[in-house]
Amino acid sequence: MVSAATRVEPWQHLGHGVHAVTAVPERPEGPALLLVHGFGASTDHWRHNLPVLARRHEVHAIDLLGFGRSAKPAGLHYGGALWRDQLTAYVTERIGRPTVLVGNSLGGFASLAAGVALGDQAAGVVLLNAAGPFSDEQAPPKGWGSIARQTIGGALLRSPVLQRLLFENLRRPATIRRTLNQVYIDRTNVDDDLVEAILRPSRDPGAFGVFRTVFDIPRGQPLDELFAQLTCPLLLLWGIRDPWINAAGRRAAFQRHAPAATREVVLEAGHCPHDEVPEQVNATLLEWLAGLAPAGLSGATAEPAPPAAVPVPAAASDRTAA
Repeated sequence: MVSAATRVEPWQHLGHGVHAVTAVPERPEGPALLLVHGFGASTDHWRHNLPVLARRHEVHAIDLLGFGRSAKPAGLHYGGALWRDQLTAYVTERIGRPTVLVGNSLGGFASLAAGVALGDQAAGVVLLNAAGPFSDEQAPPKGWGSIARQTIGGALLRSPVLQRLLFENLRRPATIRRTLNQVYIDRTNVDDDLVEAILRPSRDPGAFGVFRTVFDIPRGQPLDELFAQLTCPLLLLWGIRDPWINAAGRRAAFQRHAPAATREVVLEAGHCPHDEVPEQVNATLLEWLAGLAPAGLSGATAEPAPPAAVPVPAAASDRTAA
């Protein structure tokens, strides 16, 4: 099959411009897909996924407000609630039918929250190394030493001078490449295009203003509360060697709280498995989506993904959460 051509289809949320791209095959199968990037990334981060997924499915990707080519207005309350509402509105207004939300990191948290808010309009949620707190992680620090360290550290990070210095350092091409090399185990796809895709939005006039709000973003609704309210199927895809989020330990917390029918697949990758090992992620997604599609929704029958396309470590294999 040949994937559909990708089209840029601008949209607006709260009166602000939102960059969105869409690809729809001639005979789309199953639910639509909405791909949601992580912190500092954009629709470009789905470069190896969208064309493959669009051979069978209607696929959308969106830049969250404050990121990528979307608007970066001052005065918005950036955080989970804003991005949840943006995704919910996009599914309702632009897609208009049941949709699977696929999110990486920060985009995973926003996708889960939107999946809860959408109710029956959410056909599924896929989390790739999702960010977000659990209830027991939101407890205040104990002891004067912990409180002092948190207070002093927070005060330093709220200094406009230090924020500007940090921002200027983080948007240097060398810094971007070094950071990516830390979170990709296989660095094959850490190329000039990826570095430029992250660098380009940082040159926008409102980029520093958005960056400054990061230090005051509320942590959002705990993941365990969202899992308890989720009514659609859930797929967890782990880059288990992620150095940013302690993926192995975080995976255990997800297993304790995720719905009983959750599917889980572990991959030898870092924080962004969809871009690092896209063939494995695409194969897993297509196989899982084929199982979601109700009979009669599409005239075509999806071919199952070959098992060899999704290798997992023997000690941490594909499983269903108990």
